[in-house]
Amino acid sequence: MKKQVIPTRMELLKIRGRIKLASKGHSLLKRKRDVLIMELFSILKRAEDVRGELNKMLRETYLYLYYVLANHTEVEVESFAASTLLDYELNIEGRNVMGVKIPRISFNIKAMKKPKQYSPLVDYVAEQYMKILSFIVKVAEVETTVRRLLKEIETTKRRVNALEYVVLPSLEEQKKNITQKLEELERDAFVSLKSIKAKLSAKEESM
Repeated sequence: MKKQVIPTRMELLKIRGRIKLASKGHSLLKRKRDVLIMELFSILKRAEDVRGELNKMLRETYLYLYYVLANHTEVEVESFAASTLLDYELNIEGRNVMGVKIPRISFNIKAMKKPKQYSPLVDYVAEQYMKILSFIVKVAEVETTVRRLLKEIETTKRRVNALEYVVLPSLEEQKKNITQKLEELERDAFVSLKSIKAKLSAKEESM
């Protein structure tokens, strides 16, 4: 149900103010949407490259792991993994892009302590898995960024569309209706004034 608006000049001024405010909000949201889309495109290529590199490393490392399992029992491999210790640094920071928090994750393996009784192939697989761990962190960073950007872009698009196709047209219609009503009232007042003047003139002439 449409809201009934009283056709007064004060109400017309209010409607014009709302149109101005809604138009400014619409412009700002469109700019925000465009900036976020540009940011998304810039990160998508990086996400594709990092994910591709991770998949490549996983395929190669799984092949070497197959050879390891051919020469060692599962219990031996699990024992090696359990006794391998990592000294690492993990820092999570962020930057703000049009209100969206974009994560920056810094992951650095400082040292890896591992048993010495296993073969060089086992050592190599362990080192590869450390590299894979670093890439997993990179993938987590870029994919989190992509998800957040997509969510905010969708929200912003809905707001832009609401302003463009619902709010602004409704306000413009209200403005048009009030203007028409005020013009009708002015015409009626003018006709009434002319009628009163004519009656007054006729009365004066008859006196």
